[in-house]
Amino acid sequence: MRTPADALQNSLLGQRNGRTFRPRSGCAGPLTRAGFLAATIGALAGLVTGWPKSIVHAADRPMQKRTIPSSGEALPVVGCGTWQTFDVGPSPHERAPLAEVLHTLFAGHGSLIDSSPMYGRAEGVVGDLIAADSSRDKAFLATKVWTRGRAEGIAQMERSMALLKSDLIDLMQVHNLLDWRTHLATLRDWKAQGRIRYLGVTHYTSSAYAELEAVMRGRAGTPCRPR
Repeated sequence: MRTPADALQNSLLGQRNGRTFRPRSGCAGPLTRAGFLAATIGALAGLVTGWPKSIVHAADRPMQKRTIPSSGEALPVVGCGTWQTFDVGPSPHERAPLAEVLHTLFAGHGSLIDSSPMYGRAEGVVGDLIAADSSRDKAFLATKVWTRGRAEGIAQMERSMALLKSDLIDLMQVHNLLDWRTHLATLRDWKAQGRIRYLGVTHYTSSAYAELEAVMRGRAGTPCRPR
């Protein structure tokens, strides 16, 4: 499961005064990611064994949140990734379990759903499920732009908005730093226009972290490596 921290860690949102944001330690009350997973496993086991509800009492605690430094908005630490798992067809047999996943996410006070055009049919599936459940107001939608060229990037992002059935994307990121100079300029314009709320950059390989950091700190002066 992908968390909002994962989605934001390698983004422009995670930086403040040249430092990566770290949340303050809180009291034992909020539910952590590890606690959430442990409670989920316990709940599943309880369904099989008939264990008392008290054994999974942690699931009743409020979910831990982290604050986005640029806005002060608090975001739950547990979210939902869609790579492979949401790349399914239109049949109820394929989609019903995914609808239950989103229902469980929202019931547990989670909100972030992370996707990308790279993930096949995932954006469309997420959009259909959220529309069917009228749960757009519960979701923090994050997706990415993954192509080269300004016009191509705009077309891809507009298609993502159509698939997700939302004229506002909470977080739009440049996927794997692909043509990031071009796309960041567009994303800044879109944020000013109110089409996206946050923008960022991502990568998944450790070999790209130095370049990622340079982009985040605004000192990247060398061309990106081909990908």
